[in-house]
Amino acid sequence: MSIHYQNILNYFDNRSTNASAEAFNAKIKAFRTQFRGVRNVKFLDQAQKLGSI
Repeated sequence: MSIHYQNILNYFDNRSTNASAEAFNAKIKAFRTQFRGVRNVKFLDQAQKLGSI
């Protein structure tokens, strides 16, 4: 707990968390799961640009 003391206090001072980073990581994980085994990188790029992830 002493290692994370400053981060814990930061939450109570600013109400800031890393929830946005965790949500972004979840989207990346879902993307990788959905397109597992796809070898066409151009297809993945187009899918990402179209917002289908």
